[in-house]
Amino acid sequence: MSFETISITADERGVATLTLDRAEKHNSLSARMIAELTDAAAQLAADPRIRIVVLTGAGASFCAGGDLGWMREQFEASRETRISEARKLATMLKALNELPKPLIGRVQSQAFGGGIGMMSVCDTVVAVDSAKFGLTEVRLGLIPATISPYVLARMGEGKARRVFMSARIFGAVEARDLDLVARVVPETDLDEAIEQEIKPYLSASPAAVAASKALARSLGMAITEEIIEDTIRRLANTWETPDAREGISAFFEKRKPAWTVR
Repeated sequence: MSFETISITADERGVATLTLDRAEKHNSLSARMIAELTDAAAQLAADPRIRIVVLTGAGASFCAGGDLGWMREQFEASRETRISEARKLATMLKALNELPKPLIGRVQSQAFGGGIGMMSVCDTVVAVDSAKFGLTEVRLGLIPATISPYVLARMGEGKARRVFMSARIFGAVEARDLDLVARVVPETDLDEAIEQEIKPYLSASPAAVAASKALARSLGMAITEEIIEDTIRRLANTWETPDAREGISAFFEKRKPAWTVR
């Protein structure tokens, strides 16, 4: 299977690297990338040769969130279209979250919005010490809805509320304190740190690893279809608010939204 916005490579050990490959767009999540990631998750899940998956980004960002072109389309879209597009993103996140292989996040740079969601579906995340993070949706009058079940499952409600609705940018050490990141390393040590995360799995039963991951998910925070549909509905509702219209308009007009206090 060939892709346009992502790439997959694998070594002889069965370690696959899934790369978000829109460096010129800071690996923002377009409709095509969302579809290709969904297909890639199914392909990797079904391939018995693949034992471990490393998720990373090409270029200067891990994932900058939603694609601007996609956002423009949503600005004028119908409620039904917005719900359909949000459901595609939710389906992709669910597929990665339930991947029956260890999913290791290799965060080589910044991650915002949907990029935080991508990190949250990983089983563990290693980030460089210079990385910056933020759940920035509220600056646009929107909410981090579709990614929220995974972000809350990763951070817990108490820690998530420190950054979930302020749009505050925070660094890698704070991301570790929030349980979003497991390890913070210098850029020069990133690949070695990823290799240290990979190595234990090479001695473990792939079937037992998959069963253990499924067990952990079943005992953790519930992410049911009802919860996913509720987040989609809440996002659609928010798109219809005056604040969303103002926030998105201000963003594309390169001005401060009306609610900004100077």
